Amino acid sequence: MDLYQEAVDYLESQHVSVEAEVDALEEEDVFQEEAASPLLSPLHHETLDFPETLTLHSPEELLERRLVVLKGILEAEEVYLRELEALLMPMKALRAAAGTSQPLLSSRQVQTVFYQVPELRDMHQSFYSDLKARLSAYCQDEPQLSEEGETHHPGFELIVGDLFLKIVNQLGLYGGFIGNYEEAVEIVRKCSLSDERFRILAQSMMTNGSDNTRTKYTLEALLYKPLDRVTKTTLVLRDLLKTTPAEHKDYPSLQEALRLSCSFLSGVNENSQSRREVTLSHGMRRQLMRDGFVLDTSDGERSLRHLFLYTDLLLCTRFKPASRGKQDQYRFCWFLPLAGLKLQWVAEQERSADAQLRLHSIRTKMYHLRQQLRQHTGYLATRNRKKLEQMELMLLKHSPVYRLELHSPSGKSQSLLFSSLYELEDWREAVHKLTTDNLETVPPDLLTLTSACVKLRMTQQPPLHSSHDGGDEKGLCGTLTVAIHSACGLQHPACVYVCVEVDGYEFYDKQAQTHSSVRSLSPFWDQELSFQVDGAKELRVICVSQGDGQDDTVLGKAAVGLDANTLNKKWRRQTLHLGQAELTLSLKYCSHPLEPPSSTTQTQPIFCVPIDTAAQQEGVLVPHVVRCCVEEVERRGMAEVGIYRISGTTSDINSLKAAFNSNLREAVTRLRSSDVHAVSGVLKLYLRELPEPLIPAELFQSLANALDIADMNSRLIPMMSLLQSCPDTNRHTFLYLLHHLQRVSEQQEVNKMTLLNLATVFGPSLLRPPVVGAGQDGPTVDISQEVVVQVQVVFSYLQCNNLPEAQTSLPYDTDSEDETTHV
Repeated sequence: MDLYQEAVDYLESQHVSVEAEVDALEEEDVFQEEAASPLLSPLHHETLDFPETLTLHSPEELLERRLVVLKGILEAEEVYLRELEALLMPMKALRAAAGTSQPLLSSRQVQTVFYQVPELRDMHQSFYSDLKARLSAYCQDEPQLSEEGETHHPGFELIVGDLFLKIVNQLGLYGGFIGNYEEAVEIVRKCSLSDERFRILAQSMMTNGSDNTRTKYTLEALLYKPLDRVTKTTLVLRDLLKTTPAEHKDYPSLQEALRLSCSFLSGVNENSQSRREVTLSHGMRRQLMRDGFVLDTSDGERSLRHLFLYTDLLLCTRFKPASRGKQDQYRFCWFLPLAGLKLQWVAEQERSADAQLRLHSIRTKMYHLRQQLRQHTGYLATRNRKKLEQMELMLLKHSPVYRLELHSPSGKSQSLLFSSLYELEDWREAVHKLTTDNLETVPPDLLTLTSACVKLRMTQQPPLHSSHDGGDEKGLCGTLTVAIHSACGLQHPACVYVCVEVDGYEFYDKQAQTHSSVRSLSPFWDQELSFQVDGAKELRVICVSQGDGQDDTVLGKAAVGLDANTLNKKWRRQTLHLGQAELTLSLKYCSHPLEPPSSTTQTQPIFCVPIDTAAQQEGVLVPHVVRCCVEEVERRGMAEVGIYRISGTTSDINSLKAAFNSNLREAVTRLRSSDVHAVSGVLKLYLRELPEPLIPAELFQSLANALDIADMNSRLIPMMSLLQSCPDTNRHTFLYLLHHLQRVSEQQEVNKMTLLNLATVFGPSLLRPPVVGAGQDGPTVDISQEVVVQVQVVFSYLQCNNLPEAQTSLPYDTDSEDETTHV
């Protein structure tokens, strides 16, 4: 449906039931200009959102709102007059040049292009001057007493109906302009193609704003302004009439003005070509590039909206599905030009306990509804499917954790929420690709643009998995484990983390992230992320650089198809090329019946638990707390005097300990900004609080006996043999720590930490004598002798020049050749 038919249908609705139509225009900011003040515009949704049952009961409240509308009308008229002046600016020069030997336009062409524009300017100038004078006089009036002695609101004395009636009676000028519009635009287009001088002029029209800012337009865009304005007249009259009490003297005049305006629009030729889209300054036609459902927070609440990305603007709408035989409709919410638009994304704060409980309740209900769907058919299945879709919509509203902030040069901002970082980045990339062209925005006809969304939309409905007919049966059902190994190819050293997402039903958490790596050109994690999946078909991987005090930056992303026929209980290694990074990961899948979603997904504590338990739940040989603390010390603590000898503050250490016990990623983020002595203190505390020492207690006496061997090389032979008998996790963690301490001592001239100093610090934590009692017998060890043994054993190991390399993670045996996916 085109511009005029849409307007006519709406305006004629005043004579019939207006339930849906009134709601539409009350919420549609369809003619709000980007630069207009939201407080003064008569068409801004915050000032015109009147419900069907009017809440402004008293005449005084209506009159106050009426004043806001009138001020907005005056502001809009001022903007429109500036646009008409800009349109007329080249007319005299073009007319003068028409009589020369090298005219840009002929006299007839000049007359056609600017037909009726001076008359329209004069008409609106007169209306603007008269309305401004009456509003100025009104603002100086004092409240008056009525004959009954009551205070009389001065708004009853503000008469403007005759002004609107006068301008509506002159709408015939617009009829001539509309009839001529097609020919005028055709002249502009043809001359722009044939004459470079005219093209430069037609693409460089400027208007001066009230704040001395200048806005660039095309000549074609300015010619479109009167078409926009003639429809706006009728809408403004309706808004003004809604805020005018029935007993006001203006009420009959405004009713008549509205009737005449409706009559004028209904007589406009529906086949006029004036409804066509305008051409942008660089020659491209406005096109729909992308659309989808997002959560909008503009009104302070999370509201599901349908977002449309056009060549030069973002349009946010509210979708109203068809009912009672009517067509689907879209209601305008807001729009932002892409020119100069700035985008920034941030992760929302961690969900509160109440929010987590709400999400768990929704997911549990969805799980049971899904189970019932698999068992029933017919009416019961249809009813359960409808309930499941309702639950998915609730989840869609409460689950998003990523916020995309949009900032326009005019100061207008909007925020959108996403549950998927991958989807957010898709939108950001699409917008960024268009904004890099430095587009100039032609003010859109939002009424036509919004009504056209029904035909143009690519996304028919929100992403509800339950709406798919049986496609989910082919997806993965069970446990999918993703091991993120390492990345390379970065152009600059960075702290990088990897976000992994899976699709399918949303009964379980579908997103997980690694901790942030140490700043490096080759980030390393070896971290396992596990997902319970139902109907999963795709894995999405996003590589993100974590900035120091700056916004996180997506380095690249990739989507990997999941096929149960190629995935099994054995690891499958893959290399993904995403952006500037090359990421190596492994996948493992185990098919099994699913249990209902658990109420908590918190990380199990790692302090005060056996080291093999912590390593097993992380899928590694060296626990992440050890690796992360070591990496951080090597990043910024190697030159710190007394590193590991000087203690950090107890509060900082306990805070980091609590973070590691609850959320690894959050802990590593805090680690990056904590005092380096607190970081070293966390490592020492972890080793000290192990229930069993890193070197098993049963080896204490054998290691003590080995110290009796005077020759160091001979002594290390039995000591290395004893080390090989340790459990894998203990041995590799101990070797990892020894290599680190050797690197620390290499800078002893700066940090004053020799191998003996380091052995003195770590000896009592790494080696302890067996506890006598509880059924265990053994020789008692003097306390002074115990400390000597602890220090000397660690010191001897540190002096070994050919220590075996530590293995930080379990081997990921694959069942086939490595795969490489290029994205």
